Amino acid sequence: MPDMQAHVNEFLVKLRKRVPYSNQAGALVDAIKAVGEQLIAANPIELAVGNIVRRVLHIIREEDLSLTTAAMAGLNLSSVSDDDDDAEYEENPVLSAAAVAAASRSTLRPPSLQTLLEDLPDAAAIHRTSSSGGDSEGKSKSADKSSRSRRLKHDVIEAVNELIQDINTCHELIAEQAVEHIHQNEVILTLGSSRTVLEFLCAAKEKKRSFRVYVAEGAPRYQGHLLAKDLVSRGLQTTLITDSAVFAMISRVNMVIVGAHAVMANGGVIAPVGLNMVALAAQRHAVPFVVLAGSHKLCPLYPHNPEVLLNELRSPSELLDFGEFSDCMDFGNGTGSPLLHVVNPTFDYVPPKLVSLFITDTGGHNPSYMYRLIADYYSADDLVVQRRPVIGEMKKQLLIRNRSENIKVLSSISVYNCQCSGTSWKKWSSGVLSKDGLNRIQ
Repeated sequence: MPDMQAHVNEFLVKLRKRVPYSNQAGALVDAIKAVGEQLIAANPIELAVGNIVRRVLHIIREEDLSLTTAAMAGLNLSSVSDDDDDAEYEENPVLSAAAVAAASRSTLRPPSLQTLLEDLPDAAAIHRTSSSGGDSEGKSKSADKSSRSRRLKHDVIEAVNELIQDINTCHELIAEQAVEHIHQNEVILTLGSSRTVLEFLCAAKEKKRSFRVYVAEGAPRYQGHLLAKDLVSRGLQTTLITDSAVFAMISRVNMVIVGAHAVMANGGVIAPVGLNMVALAAQRHAVPFVVLAGSHKLCPLYPHNPEVLLNELRSPSELLDFGEFSDCMDFGNGTGSPLLHVVNPTFDYVPPKLVSLFITDTGGHNPSYMYRLIADYYSADDLVVQRRPVIGEMKKQLLIRNRSENIKVLSSISVYNCQCSGTSWKKWSSGVLSKDGLNRIQ
């Protein structure tokens, strides 16, 4: 078997020696990655931030590839003569190979030729013959590069504006499909509050569908109270129930419709805490579990990827009053650890086997199709935006944020030691993270 990697490297060396190139797209990709890395590190739990950064990077690569393919097509390499043009074709055989490879590039097939050739040459400049003179040839190349840069800038800005428009209108596009899924006299169950779910249900109401909505309150933040109030104000029949009553009420439900924080590449869903329980109840009673999510929430990563921070621990003050439970958090057992442990996660993970259907702004899709849909939006070269060392910093920042929230709550009652989700919070004189706490998070 020939060493294919050696052939690829040899091809790249020859191509770069033979052809001068410009790197507008490569420099822009590097700049976007640098900014995107800072945005993701600022709020690592908000996966939509990384999704938008990757979408912009994919737009840049695709627009650059489109311009390069058009420039190579302008060379008209396939229509060569039998005499002089044959010699010219044999002198530059790599250009035709590059054109064919670029045209058939697959986003998910590594290694990507676009990755290897980010500094792809301005092929229009190669078409100039040496007989035109050194000065005129240099001016022509410079003009071609400037023209290509302007076209790339225009195309990227136009595509990014379209992306912004898609994000702004995703709720309306999803709501337009409501009449296809909600029928007369049905009972719908949801949990917590979601603008997408609200618009979806109201769109069905506007289409003269008569149905009832059960809203689980979504403790401890009780966002379901807000959704129930909005539904009633728009004329929908609404019943508010506790989260613990979901299994008791699920047998009366025709469909579960919920929103999502993020949709992973395997079809799993990161959603508000409590939805995994709802999904299990729906599976037990054979009730369809439908997830509404805009395309900007489709994440190309998998739950097991180290770049994914699946959860966030919120302040224990949402669960209890520290004034009443301060004695339970003291060193009552004499070992230096509190007697009461408080766990308050923000999200649940719903595996794809519990999801019946995804409804996005592009239509309805099965969980098994999500990976292919995601492949249309992202480039395999941009899946990991952050550098490896930043992962540890993300965890430290999360610990620092949670620690600051808890200390702020506890400072008023002089409680310096509590425990949240297995992580010890102590009175730190130096402000250094607890090694024990960091190990537990890891």
